[in-house]
Amino acid sequence: MRHRNAGVKLGRTGSHRKAMFRNMVTSLFKYDRIRTTDAKAKAIRQWADHLVTLAKRGDLHARRQALAIVREKNVVHKLFAEAADRYGSVNGGYTRIVKLGRRPGDCAPMSLIELIAREKSTSLKKPGSKKESSPAPRQESSASALSKTADKTETSSEAEKTGDESAAGAQAPAESGIETQKDT
Repeated sequence: MRHRNAGVKLGRTGSHRKAMFRNMVTSLFKYDRIRTTDAKAKAIRQWADHLVTLAKRGDLHARRQALAIVREKNVVHKLFAEAADRYGSVNGGYTRIVKLGRRPGDCAPMSLIELIAREKSTSLKKPGSKKESSPAPRQESSASALSKTADKTETSSEAEKTGDESAAGAQAPAESGIETQKDT
């Protein structure tokens, strides 16, 4: 029985597993996404969430703890520079795992693990809040659009009869604008 034995072994020794996860986490923060097997992606998620939590803390001790895990100094610098802006108000859930299917050759289930990009402008909506951001522009019915074009053609034909070219010229751009709206 595996009581109190958390984590996956993945058929590797402890030192090999730790080195592999350190390399994969470094690549994840360097490239923002990596492609790996499902089991490895689920194991990396814990390491990545822990490192983002350290980066959000941002003090010297947290930076040294992150440098003990991540292999490249510039990756740690990038992580600590972006973490507060990217994940400031979010607690946990910094990664997303997307299933990709099976790998050709050994048919291993593959996944894409990526860092979730949080924008500053996104605001979380409360469930049950039915607030619309902006109403959709109204589309005129075809009958009213046709009657407006008929009115404009009558005014342009009257302007042509009277010889007033400025009135006819003023109506031409408006007609072309309505025709483009009908096409879309």
